[in-house]
Amino acid sequence: MRLVTFDDGRVGYLAEDRVVDLGDLVGGYSHPGTISAMRRLLTDWGALREQLPTATAANSVALSSVRLGPPVPDPTKIVAAPVNYRDHKSEMKMSVDISDLAVFLKAPSSLIAHGGTVRLPYSDRRVDQEGELAAVIGRRARNVAVADALDHVAGYTGLLDITMRGGEDRSTRKSFDTFTPLGPWLVTSDEAAAPDDIDLDCTVAGEHRQSSNTKNLIWGVAELVAYISTVMTLEVGDVIATGTPSGVGPLADGDEVSVTLSSIGTLSVTVTSDNPGPSPTGTRNR
Repeated sequence: MRLVTFDDGRVGYLAEDRVVDLGDLVGGYSHPGTISAMRRLLTDWGALREQLPTATAANSVALSSVRLGPPVPDPTKIVAAPVNYRDHKSEMKMSVDISDLAVFLKAPSSLIAHGGTVRLPYSDRRVDQEGELAAVIGRRARNVAVADALDHVAGYTGLLDITMRGGEDRSTRKSFDTFTPLGPWLVTSDEAAAPDDIDLDCTVAGEHRQSSNTKNLIWGVAELVAYISTVMTLEVGDVIATGTPSGVGPLADGDEVSVTLSSIGTLSVTVTSDNPGPSPTGTRNR
């Protein structure tokens, strides 16, 4: 099942090229100050999936007519895995990897949707693309064993971990507004390929930059979920960015960036510079 958030917070599923609105199933959209419709859907997904309405002309609209949002617009956190492919470790000339570094957080306010625009923040800093598989939590997880970890994953989606190079903390360099494109939709675990066998390809301005498979992850999704759950409680809708393979490179004004994941789909965004000024911090040459 491909689940989508669309048109300012509505939620639905894809039936071929149409979006079936699930507002009635999640109790409507008049819930100011509460969690998103997608998180309400995922919280009760075990029961609600048996009640999904069949697509009709009355309850669905053409996919081409809607504006997609990030599949989960309001995760409590985005947890990311640094240096989680060996070829990326070599590319970055790192002596350490995730086994040494653990994980870091990205600001949820950095999320944008498929079709959105990444804004380069400074004129004197390199910003790179990093294509990744993202796992979305479907059941609250705390101190979960590796063997049980995937039972807590609702599904998978595409993610671009946009990264400013420099000496600042990772969470700073990766949390600028627009630096976490997510989408285009959430593919539920029962329909996505096994998370340790998903092809990843990323292009920038028509140039093929990244190509790998999640079997090359140092820590797979199960290991990531299990470990993270010993550090912080994972809530429904939380996003785990699993890491990027080699092939990262600089972005420029006007670039189109796409990451394609087998069994999931293609996430695409454009890049703009917005005529930014120089960085106020002093690590621009690192």
